[in-house]
Amino acid sequence: MSDLLAAPPEARAVFGSALPLLERYAALLAGPGVERGLLGPREAPRLWERHLLNCAALGELVEPGAVVADLGSGAGLPGIVLAALRPDLTVVLVEPLLRRATFLEEALAELELRTAVVRRARAEDLAGALVVDVVTARAVAPLDRLAAWALPLLRPGGRLLAQKGERADSELAAAGAALQAAGARAGEVVTVGTGLSATRVVVVTRGERTIPAGRPTTRPSGRPGGISSTSRRRNRR
Repeated sequence: MSDLLAAPPEARAVFGSALPLLERYAALLAGPGVERGLLGPREAPRLWERHLLNCAALGELVEPGAVVADLGSGAGLPGIVLAALRPDLTVVLVEPLLRRATFLEEALAELELRTAVVRRARAEDLAGALVVDVVTARAVAPLDRLAAWALPLLRPGGRLLAQKGERADSELAAAGAALQAAGARAGEVVTVGTGLSATRVVVVTRGERTIPAGRPTTRPSGRPGGISSTSRRRNRR
């Protein structure tokens, strides 16, 4: 198992001094994470390529000192990866299921990550109680439904970062009207990372208007102004 979990050479460049911490996290995912059904057994040999490096690239889109809510955190992807890589961030791992929330609590204790906390709750129940700069989500829900949960948690101008991979453009195009109804002012697809870490992210920016808690989104026909399906690669600093 140790050979299967060996970090690829690219991991050193991406994680730097945080790599030992991520190696410990990889062991937790491949061990208790698989045993408790949070991760499929076939995922263990490709943890770095498919999960850890992929999640790390998201950090390019998060400003220094931000408060981040990771919705449907599950096994901690991408929330724990961001907390380990970026100690300047405050990360709230939002997870409604007890067994997953328990794993997250144990993982934070094992990794001694003091800049992250677990909130066992549904995202829609936190509207009005939690306000953050950034919401992250990976394999949680279709974009229109995800935006209805995420945007009420964001400060005006805050951003939802939804990792969607190859589905990014099609999901943004399909959800444009629903995003505007949910209070978004802009949306685009951005490619971040390189090589094994490359990932496509739908970036949705919350507008200034008040979003009623629990308001359902609708999907009118047509694409509203202000929400585009433009794709671009982020220029790395």
